[in-house]
Amino acid sequence: MSEKDVTKYFTKLGIQNKIITLNQSAATVALAAQALNCEEKQIAKSLTFWLNDQPIMIVCAGNAKVDNKKFKETFGVKAKMLTPPEVETHIGHKVGGVCPFGIKDGVKVFLDESLKQMEVVYPSAGNVNVVTKLTIEELEKYSNFTKWVCVTNY
Repeated sequence: MSEKDVTKYFTKLGIQNKIITLNQSAATVALAAQALNCEEKQIAKSLTFWLNDQPIMIVCAGNAKVDNKKFKETFGVKAKMLTPPEVETHIGHKVGGVCPFGIKDGVKVFLDESLKQMEVVYPSAGNVNVVTKLTIEELEKYSNFTKWVCVTNY
């Protein structure tokens, strides 16, 4: 899966015009913010973890860091991130292009409260130089999220 999967997913929803291809890498929060001329908190970063034997994704503000205590209180287990090869295998995107769109079936997506401080965010769109610009309401709608959580220290 990749940018092609995101494009296919967005086309199915009729929002393919929301895909933005950049002339430079947006593989990290800092690079994405620089390329988009925005604040790091506006980058919606997608972090992947194991929840027992199932991969999950938490989308949070770019400047937020996962708080291990909050994670354990919310999910009942210690936070354990997927390795880069596991991300590609179990989520469907390579690190640097991970997003909640066009992912493998069965991956639960959670939106972190840190996102609510913005009106608009920029999630990746399946590749290191491809992003999308969405309102929080659009992110909710198109990410097929499970629920809002608060697992960061924003």
